[in-house]
Amino acid sequence: MARKGLIERWRARLPVSAKTPLISLLEGETPLVPAPRLSAAAGLPENAVWLKVEGANPTGSFKDRGMTLAISKAVEEGAQGVICASTGNTAASAAAYAARAGLRCAVLLPAGGVAAGKLSQSLMHGAEVIAIRGNFDEALRLARLIAEDSGWTMVNSTNPYRLEGQKTGAFEIVAALGRAPDYQFMPVGNAGNITAYWMGYREAHARTQSGLPKLMGWQASGAAPIVLGRKVKNPKTIASAIRIGDPVSWKRAIAARDESGGHIGKVADREILAAYRMLAREEGVFCEPSSAAGVAGLLAWSKAKKFPTRNRTRLRVVCVLTGNGLKDPDTPKTMSYSLCTISASPAALKRVLKGGRRGR
Repeated sequence: MARKGLIERWRARLPVSAKTPLISLLEGETPLVPAPRLSAAAGLPENAVWLKVEGANPTGSFKDRGMTLAISKAVEEGAQGVICASTGNTAASAAAYAARAGLRCAVLLPAGGVAAGKLSQSLMHGAEVIAIRGNFDEALRLARLIAEDSGWTMVNSTNPYRLEGQKTGAFEIVAALGRAPDYQFMPVGNAGNITAYWMGYREAHARTQSGLPKLMGWQASGAAPIVLGRKVKNPKTIASAIRIGDPVSWKRAIAARDESGGHIGKVADREILAAYRMLAREEGVFCEPSSAAGVAGLLAWSKAKKFPTRNRTRLRVVCVLTGNGLKDPDTPKTMSYSLCTISASPAALKRVLKGGRRGR
């Protein structure tokens, strides 16, 4: 059977009509991968923790889920172009889907604050890339002003179609597990994704009584406005995708947290990098640093003994990994590793191999 795009698969649950064009790169249907070593590290049964690998989407991040719908509706509504502010992933996704649709795309990026992999995607897809001397929040304010005045369609998570598309991640998890997980851990930056997942789980539960998870969102300590209860003027974290000081979906994220009985906390960069490395080396899954914030939160939650002690054999925990590790090729270079150079001889290779594994 031919693979279908997200809108075709979930048409009955999305705000589309027969007139809506399908601008798709066959996004969605990303893997839900069991993580036995992470489960053990969290003190949970072997089959407890699962990884939703959103880096398997066409442009390498979860943003494609919402972008297919946002761009399709922009074309339907006759937009002359689309615009967004971004820390990288939204820009890459908007640029790709706009190229697919034949639309102009302008992206505003914080100067020097976007990982090389994401910047290269935007440029290669033909976006008009504009660097702003300021942070993401300042770029977002500027993009919103221009969109309102010029007739361009804004495709940040202020666009309601973005969240409608992103909610389908919850539908996929329910379909894969046969029910909603008990807990879902995920990074929180602009807070649209935790909002969208809660929309999706609520809709799925209303249709099939699949249950509702506790949503566990995690911000970086240097960019944790929701945790602190105030805007962060100069957010700082190695996890550039969540380096946001004034989230657009702040209030809705708090609602998702409270209605689900979940939690939004913060983790330090060292915890994020430890989780980032652990996933790659123990589970074989390479995600971008921001994705690992949710996993760092899982390990912190477990260390604080916050999981229930009863009925653990039935416990299901999902960590949403929002982006592929190749989005950020520079961060691995900052971490310690061993690179061995030898002469091209069997004896030299045998000596190295006899010494055991390196770089762990």
